[in-house]
Amino acid sequence: MSKLLVVDDEKGIREVIREYSEFNGHEVTEAEDGMTAVGFCKLDEYDLIIMDIMMPKLDGFSACKEIRKISNTPIIMLSARGEEYDKLFGFELGIDDYVVKPFSPKELMARVNAVLARRGGGETLNPDVLIFDGLEINIPARTVSIDGERVELTPKEYDLLFYLVENKNIALSRDKLLSDIWGYDFYGDDRTIDTHIKNLRNNLGKYRDYIVTLRGVGYKFETKN
Repeated sequence: MSKLLVVDDEKGIREVIREYSEFNGHEVTEAEDGMTAVGFCKLDEYDLIIMDIMMPKLDGFSACKEIRKISNTPIIMLSARGEEYDKLFGFELGIDDYVVKPFSPKELMARVNAVLARRGGGETLNPDVLIFDGLEINIPARTVSIDGERVELTPKEYDLLFYLVENKNIALSRDKLLSDIWGYDFYGDDRTIDTHIKNLRNNLGKYRDYIVTLRGVGYKFETKN
């Protein structure tokens, strides 16, 4: 369980974030302004902070400056303003992500999970859920989500993706993929693998590049870690 600090002067937004965060297994503390948030950070440690910019007493940017003096806790900034200047200024202050209002709570949770995974030095928040940026893979539940939205795959596409992920950063030949996923009694050929990889990449959308083609060999699921 991760401890989140949600900072926003709008109670309704805090309640929505709390509901989705707790549903995802996180513990939530709320603050209604930046000054209160800084005070909380001096008294306790959090795994991630979700903070609005426009708030009374102390705005989000100023609060971020103060928090960075005492903590390197990852921060996701919320704002109704989507100007490039605001985003760049936020990243210069050391925030980890920037979400423009109105936002999808599901997408926000995907970003929360991705930031937690990166800061944790790995892809997992628990042994069952693998997270690579906005790509979330739950092998026991056989589910795949992209930026919080569920993606439906064919049974063999699930099998292929899970096998690649379980053997991430390992070169896998087409023959090995055929024998381990389709079985030794399968009478197809290498084109079966290529077709399924193509379809799988299409379903993964902007995260398709995690599946790397090894010319003359096969494929691998490549991560930075």
